[in-house]
Amino acid sequence: MARAGGKRSGRRSGEAPSVTRSPAVRVKATGKRKPSSRQWLERQLNDPYVGEARRLGYRSRAAFKLQQLDDRFHILRPGARVIDLGSAPGGWAQIAVARVKAVEGQGRVVGIDLLAIDPIPGTLLLRRDFLDAGAPGALRDAMGGPADVVLSDMAAPTTGHAATDHRRVVALVEAAYGFAREILAPGGAFIAKVFQGGTESELLAEMKRDFASVRHAKPPASRAESAEVYVVAQGFRARNDPASA
Repeated sequence: MARAGGKRSGRRSGEAPSVTRSPAVRVKATGKRKPSSRQWLERQLNDPYVGEARRLGYRSRAAFKLQQLDDRFHILRPGARVIDLGSAPGGWAQIAVARVKAVEGQGRVVGIDLLAIDPIPGTLLLRRDFLDAGAPGALRDAMGGPADVVLSDMAAPTTGHAATDHRRVVALVEAAYGFAREILAPGGAFIAKVFQGGTESELLAEMKRDFASVRHAKPPASRAESAEVYVVAQGFRARNDPASA
């Protein structure tokens, strides 16, 4: 397995080479395979990021999303202290470790997920539900101080009911943001997955009060048909007065 974040000529640590598409692969329809299963398999076989992630040893194709976001916004700097919410299977943590140089002892990466994650060198992984009451405290203890970056690639299980799914996504983003406000150091950054055309207006207004810059971005690795987009907030303004809290 190739180590995530090995140095490559002309690229930042953890940056993948450009991904090119191969000729399309078609999966034959059979009576044993449902149309939805055939479509999923065909999409996987034709997704250049899936094969590239496997070649580089990344846990998931989602690793490229964080790479591309960081290439644009330059958030994961050597020495940064990072918390990764919803870490499984570990693709984002791999990129964060490489870019903050956690294995070399410069930065620190702490991840949390309800699902089990195979160990990642340079990462402290907590297996528990982030929405549990004690999870934020456990993360603060594991980090041992303020964080410079809070990442959230969390997504709620879909029900097929658009309004319900949207509320679940909004609730996750709000929980992640509430935690970020508590643990981020001044100047820190927050990246979170959102859907349905971006961040809710009320939450977006809060972010604009708390951060110097708030933008939405859809990295190239996000599938074109996906509704996902990421909110990227930089330059955290710590608010210490009780009224603002």
